[in-house]
Amino acid sequence: MLYVAFALSPYLMAQEVTVKEYYPPVPGRSVDHKGLVLNPTPQQMEVNWKGSLPFGGSINVPSKLSSEAPFSLLPAGKAGVKISFRKTDGLAGPIGGGYRLTVNGKGIMLESSDEEGTFYGIQTILQLIEDAKTLGDRLPYLTITDYPTLPIRGVVEGFYGEPWSHEVRLDLIDFMGRHKMNTYVYGPKDDPYHRTPSWREPYPEDKAAKIAELVRRSERNHVKFIWAIHPGGDIKWNEEDYGNIMNKFSMMYGLGVKDFAIFFDDISGEGTNPVNQARWLNRLKGDFEKKGMDIGELILCPTDYSQAWANPSYNGSLAIYGRELDPKYRIFWTGERVMSDILAPTLRFVDERIGRPALFWWNYPVTDYIRNKILQGPCYGFDTTLTAEELCGVASNPMEHGEASKLAIYSVADYTWNVKGYNPMDSWERALAELCPADPEAYRLFAMNSTDAIEDFRKAESWELSTEKFNPGKFSTDQYETLHTAFEAMETVPGRMEKACPEPLLSELRPWITELGKLATRCRKALELAKMKPTVDKATFRSAYNENVMSDKDKEDFKAHTLGTVKLQPFYERLMKELNPDKAPQ
Repeated sequence: MLYVAFALSPYLMAQEVTVKEYYPPVPGRSVDHKGLVLNPTPQQMEVNWKGSLPFGGSINVPSKLSSEAPFSLLPAGKAGVKISFRKTDGLAGPIGGGYRLTVNGKGIMLESSDEEGTFYGIQTILQLIEDAKTLGDRLPYLTITDYPTLPIRGVVEGFYGEPWSHEVRLDLIDFMGRHKMNTYVYGPKDDPYHRTPSWREPYPEDKAAKIAELVRRSERNHVKFIWAIHPGGDIKWNEEDYGNIMNKFSMMYGLGVKDFAIFFDDISGEGTNPVNQARWLNRLKGDFEKKGMDIGELILCPTDYSQAWANPSYNGSLAIYGRELDPKYRIFWTGERVMSDILAPTLRFVDERIGRPALFWWNYPVTDYIRNKILQGPCYGFDTTLTAEELCGVASNPMEHGEASKLAIYSVADYTWNVKGYNPMDSWERALAELCPADPEAYRLFAMNSTDAIEDFRKAESWELSTEKFNPGKFSTDQYETLHTAFEAMETVPGRMEKACPEPLLSELRPWITELGKLATRCRKALELAKMKPTVDKATFRSAYNENVMSDKDKEDFKAHTLGTVKLQPFYERLMKELNPDKAPQ
C-alpha cells in the first residue's frame, strides 16, 4: 500500500505541546472467563459449572482416529479422558468449517460435517486442554456449536521494508491455524521476485524450497497460502508479458501453490489500466482451467484500493471490475483511506461498484510509515453487524515485527470468526495473556501506552490515566497519588518484562519497553516537582528541575522508539513548561 511520508514530532522540550485531544476508552469490556478461555470466541457456548469432567492431563483417542492427520495434533495416551468423533450432517454452517463439541461425564465428543470443521474443533479441544490446567485438572460440562462468519480470515504480508524471515512465517502460519484463520497472502513489497524488477524471473532454488515448505505448513494448518505477484510497475500489455505472468504462476503451481493474487497497488502509468487488468485476469483464469490447474482463491488488489481517491463513476476502475471481472476474483479494499475502520458505509460504496463483497485489507498493525513506533493497541473500529454478504473477509497487514504483530492478529481472528460476538477489550486482554502468560499485566501496562499511530488513524492510548485534568498549581491529593502510583507501576515494566516476556517477543519490544520506563520516570519526577515547588527554595527546585530535562541523547532515543504520544509525553512536556523556573511571569 502507498503511504504518505509523515513527519512525527520528536517531542523536544523546545516545541509547543500540540496534542490536546484525548481519545475515548477502548470499546468493549473485560470479561471474567473463570479460566475457560477460547479464541476465537465460539458462536454458541453453554456451560454447566455444576458438572465437570476430571482431566488428568492425558487423553484417549481411539486408534482409528489417532491415525488420521487432524487427530495427530492431539497428545494421545492410553488412558484418561476419552475423545470421540462423529460425522454429523448439518453442522458445517453457512460457509463450512462448523462443528459441535460436547464435554460431559463420558468424555469429549466432536461432531462435524467437513474436514475443516474437524480441524477447527480440534483447535478448540487443544485450548480446552490448556484451560484444564488452570481449572484444577477438570473441565466443566459444556456444549459448543461453532462456525465461521466470514470466508476469508487472515494476514497479508504486504508491508514495505525487511520481509519476514522463513522461521517467522512458519511460526505465524501455526499461530493462524491454532486460531482458525485460513488465509495467508504472501506479498512482501521488498521481495524482488514478487514485484518489479524481477517478477518475471523464477525464484532461486533455495528460496523456492522455502516457499514449498510454507505451502506444506499452510496445508497442515488448513490455511490457504496465496502467492501474490506485483507486476504493474513495469508491465507491458503484450503477449510476451502475459506469457511471463502465466509462466511465473505455473512455476509457483509446481511448488504447490494453488491460490494466487495479482497486485496493482502503488503504481502509475499503463499498469493502472483497469480494462487491461480485467481482461488479463479473466484470461488467466480461463487458461488455468484449460490446463487443468486446480486453482483455489484468486484475488485482485486494485490501484483504486481506497475510497479517498477511487473514481466513483460508471467509468471508474471499480465499476469496470464489477462489469467485466470474473466474479471468482476477490477484490481488496482498504476503506475510506489507506488506514481505516471496517465500517458499513465504505463497504456499501465499494460493493455496489465491484458487484461482490469486498475483501478488507486492514492496515493495522503495520508501521512501515511510522517505523519508530510499535503498535500494540486493541483492535476496534470493526462494525459487528456486517455479514458475509457485505464483507467476504479481512486480512491484517502486520508489522515487520512478526511476534509483536500477533497481538492484533489474535483479535482479527476473533472478529472474522464471530463478527457479532466480537468484544475488543476482552479480545485484546486474552491476547496479552496468551503472548505473555507469566505477567500479562506488565504487558498490558506497556501495550496500552504504545498504540497511537498518526493523525488520520489515531487510537486510544493510556486511556486509564487522567493526565489532562492535572493542574500543577492546584491539585488534590487523590489526583497526585493516582498518577504517582500509575507512573511507578509503569517504571516496573522493563524489569518485569525482562523476567516474564518470552522470546522473540521480548527482543522485538525491548527498545520501546526501555523508553516506557524512562518516560514513566520523567512523568513521575515532573509530578513530584509540582508538589515540591511551593515547599523548597528556588535553587533546590532549579537543581531538581534540571535533572529531569531530557538530554540530547534522551531525545534521540525517544524519537527512534516513540510511544506515549497521546498522554504521557504531552503530560511531561506541559508540566515541565509550566514549572520552568526561568518562565517569565504572566
